[in-house]
Amino acid sequence: MSNARATHLSRRGILAAGGALGLGAVLAACGDDDAKSGGSDKETAAARKSGPWTFKDDRGTTVKLDKIPANIVAFVGVGAALHDYGISVKGVFGPTKLKNGKPDVQAGDMDISKVTILGNTWGQFNIEKYAALAPDVLLTTTFDAAGTLWYVPEESKDKIAKLAPSAAVSMYDRQLTTPLQRMWELAESLGADMTAATVTDAKKRFEAASERLRKAAKARPEIKVLAGSAADTVFYVSGSNLSVDLEYYKALGVNFVEPSAAALKASGGWYENLSWENADKYPADIIMMDDRSATIQPADITEATWKALPAVKAGQVISRSPEPILSYDKCVPMVESLAKAIESAKKVS
Repeated sequence: MSNARATHLSRRGILAAGGALGLGAVLAACGDDDAKSGGSDKETAAARKSGPWTFKDDRGTTVKLDKIPANIVAFVGVGAALHDYGISVKGVFGPTKLKNGKPDVQAGDMDISKVTILGNTWGQFNIEKYAALAPDVLLTTTFDAAGTLWYVPEESKDKIAKLAPSAAVSMYDRQLTTPLQRMWELAESLGADMTAATVTDAKKRFEAASERLRKAAKARPEIKVLAGSAADTVFYVSGSNLSVDLEYYKALGVNFVEPSAAALKASGGWYENLSWENADKYPADIIMMDDRSATIQPADITEATWKALPAVKAGQVISRSPEPILSYDKCVPMVESLAKAIESAKKVS
């Protein structure tokens, strides 16, 4: 990874170390909430598609429009989640296209050739292209208590805000099931058919995967899991608080390696920075590594201390999505992967 990319990571602050992970609320309760807002009434659905649109986001901001937005611009991960629910966006910003032209992991199943890419890296957001799309609304996430719009550049946020209202789903200090439910509600408000078999089946598969992980964690409490991320000169170890995926997994019983509060303090509680010489500070049986394209992937890590880690030598390294695409379909493989890894792990720490 180039120094520029390492700098990119540091500018991203809270997620530079892969610091967004998490265990959620009672799945049955989520199911009840879904049933109440499932949109099964055809007349209600029809009224929603033709009438005014209102959505209260996780900042407490209520967006009101005369009709359901047609020209949606979204952070790429939000666009990918909405795509899974049958909602298309006109433009995206954030990691969308790799240098080889293929979709970034955060683009999910979107056809990136059919969307306008306003910016592909941190700090990029083409306001002229954005204005040309005549956006009805901008949709993104937020990773702090202040509700900062993710991947909307600080220096141009005021200009961007004048062109369309915005709504955000929070990914800060909550379990994965909460933002999943909020994205469900957002998609439903935009006219998605939440009774479609593909949608309801994905939710059932997520619940089954979660139960599998709970059972695996209960059966193998001795297995220690470390969440890491790699840059040129730094190995980041994430704490299990604040991140939606890790908080959720912890609530299901996963035994995470935990940096001390003092070690996490410098990053606001998200992660500890380690030099590669100290990459072996925390013994672990399974290592989950950040899958985002701005980080160095396990196969490309050349540091001797990495290769000497017991979990690495045992082949017990799996991928992790610190910015999960908030559809049940995309979260199923994440949960299943960790469950399988714990079920089959050798105790090496």
